[in-house]
Amino acid sequence: MLTFMKKALFFSICAILIACSSAPAQNAGDVAARVGDRAITVKELDDKWRDTDPTEQSETIQKLYDGRRNALELIIADQLLTEAAKSRGLSPEAYVESELSKRVKPVTEAEVVAFYQQNQNQMEGRSLEAMAPAISRFLTQQQEQAARAALITELRKAGPSVRVMLETPRFEIELADSDPSLGNAKAPVTLVEFSDFQCPFCLRVAPTLRKIRATYGDKVRIVWKDFPLTQIHPQAFKAGEAGQCAAEQGKFWEFHDQVFANQQAMMPDDLKRYAAGVGVDATKFNSCLDSSKHAEVIRNGVAQGTRLGVNSTPTVFVNGRRVSGAQPYEVFAGIIDEELSKAK
Repeated sequence: MLTFMKKALFFSICAILIACSSAPAQNAGDVAARVGDRAITVKELDDKWRDTDPTEQSETIQKLYDGRRNALELIIADQLLTEAAKSRGLSPEAYVESELSKRVKPVTEAEVVAFYQQNQNQMEGRSLEAMAPAISRFLTQQQEQAARAALITELRKAGPSVRVMLETPRFEIELADSDPSLGNAKAPVTLVEFSDFQCPFCLRVAPTLRKIRATYGDKVRIVWKDFPLTQIHPQAFKAGEAGQCAAEQGKFWEFHDQVFANQQAMMPDDLKRYAAGVGVDATKFNSCLDSSKHAEVIRNGVAQGTRLGVNSTPTVFVNGRRVSGAQPYEVFAGIIDEELSKAK
C-alpha cells in the first residue's frame, strides 16, 4: 500500500510538472494574443479567470505549488539521505533501513486490539483475528513513515544548509476593523480563518489555533471570517450572525468557545443561552439576533471566501498562504516559522 501511494504521488507530481514545463513561463505583462491592434496580456487572462471562476483559479495555482513543493521535499530528502549514507559508508537504502530499525518498535497485540476497537465500524463485521495481520502491517507502516519523517527533520537540522527559494502563492485578503481577531494588528504573521460554527473540522482546528497563540504570542494575529456551509450545516449561518452579535459586546471569542463546545445544539434559543452564559446583555443580543442584523456580514464573508477559492472549512490563510483543512499544529508552525524568518 505504501509503495502504491508513493507511486501515485510521484505520477501526480510528474503530471503537474510536465504540463507546466511544456510551455515557456510567461509574465503578467506578456502578450497572450492580439485582436487587430489590441494586445491581450497574460494579466488580463488571469484577471478574467479570477472573475469567472475564482475557485478553479485558486485551486489550480495552489495545486501547482503543492505539486512542486512535494517534489522539492522528496528531492531534498533524497539528497540528505544520500549524503548521510555516504558519511557512514552505506548505500542510501541500507542507511535508511539501519536508522528505521532503531526507531520502529514491533507492534504489540494491545495496539492491534485498541485500533480494532476504535475503528470497529470500518471492519465490516470482520473479526479481530481476521483483521489483526492487516492492522499490524498498517500500524508498522505508520511508524515507518513517522520515523522516516523524523530522520529527515534531524538531517535538515544537522546536515547541510537547506534554503527553499520556491515562492508560495499568496492571496490578498481584505480585513475589516470589525472582523473578530486575537492579537496585535501589527503582528508579523496574520492567520485568517474562514470557518463554520457547525463544522466538526473547525472544532478540531480550534485547539491548534489556541496553541499557536500560546506559543507565538504577539508575533501572531488570528482573524475570524464566517463561511457557513449552509447546504450541510443549516444552523451555521444563524450561529455566524450570533457570533457577530456577541462581538458587538466584546464577547466574540467567549461565545465562539461556547458554541464549539455545544455543536449538537445550535438553534436560536440555544445561541441565546450560550450568549447569556458568557455575560452579554441578553436584551441587546436577542434583539440583534432576532433582527438578523448581521446577515449581510455573513454573506460578505462567504462571497469573499468564494473569490479566494474557499470551498471547505476550515480554510486558513497564513500571511496569504492557504492551508486547507484541520491540519496539525506542526503544519502551521512550519509555515509561521518560515514567515517569521522572512520578517527579520
